[in-house]
Amino acid sequence: MSIRIAVLGAGIMGTDHARIIARDLPGAVLQLVCDASPDRARGVANAFGAVDAITDPLAAIARPDVDAVLIASPDETHAPLALAAIAAGKPALCEKPLAPSTADCLKVIESETKNGRRFLQLGFMRRFDPSYGEMKSALTGRLIGKAVMMHNIHRNVEAPANFTGQMAITNSAPHEFDAARFVLDTDYTAISVFQPENIETTRIGAPVFMVLETASGPLVNIEINNNATYGYDVRSELVGETGAVQLAAPTPARFDLALQSFQRYPADWRPRFAEAYRLQNRAWLDAIRTAMPSPIAATAWDGYCAARIAEAGVLSLAEKRRVTLPRLETPSFYR
Repeated sequence: MSIRIAVLGAGIMGTDHARIIARDLPGAVLQLVCDASPDRARGVANAFGAVDAITDPLAAIARPDVDAVLIASPDETHAPLALAAIAAGKPALCEKPLAPSTADCLKVIESETKNGRRFLQLGFMRRFDPSYGEMKSALTGRLIGKAVMMHNIHRNVEAPANFTGQMAITNSAPHEFDAARFVLDTDYTAISVFQPENIETTRIGAPVFMVLETASGPLVNIEINNNATYGYDVRSELVGETGAVQLAAPTPARFDLALQSFQRYPADWRPRFAEAYRLQNRAWLDAIRTAMPSPIAATAWDGYCAARIAEAGVLSLAEKRRVTLPRLETPSFYR
């Protein structure tokens, strides 16, 4: 049976999702594209053979010819649209973050719980990236002993206008928060956020460095540098008692010329995580068909956990202190 999907948001991520649905997901139909800009919605719809293009996301969710929705609209719309999808009884794949605040995340969790079904898969696609999968397998398979530390680097070419250190925590870091939490299978108990004292911290894209403590003991550090200039670069190393594992990013080519050997960096995240997005979206489609959520896919609860540590991180940065969090227990609904 074909599953008819509406993509809400026709920006960079919405366009990529529309392409994956149209070209890489057998059994999925790109039913419509929705965007506040009618020209952008129509352009993406035409590019990938969507049946229709509209501007009203609530109307898109309510349409009888739509079976599921993919939410790739601006961050502040994620929770309201997720709630609308749940109310309509339609599965949704929502880009991160679930919401800018934990309060809004909890509204989505409450709605799912009341309806007795997990409608939402959250777009923490790194859980499907093969290199993160290898890292987690090395830990669960006891190849490197007990986890001790995890080092994470997240660098972009250039920060968008008005991108602050606070936004580095709330917008860039959630992928790192979730990836480390997923690999280590633990929650965070404290966070300390620092910025280098030899730079102007109010400038656009000023870097942040975070140290996170976990309930099971390992330490996690995260560097976010949105003005690295040289390319998009994500790295991670998991250090265990008897060994370590580093991510191996896919490299299309290596060059040897002019007395140099080098590889090129992509300009953004799309080439690096293209396979992760495809695998994530296939898992979502399979979950819709079987009514069995993927065991590794992120849930609304995972979105809440990421928002929770982000809020603590913003407080740590503002007050220049270590912020502790009460220990969490995952609700049985999300286990």
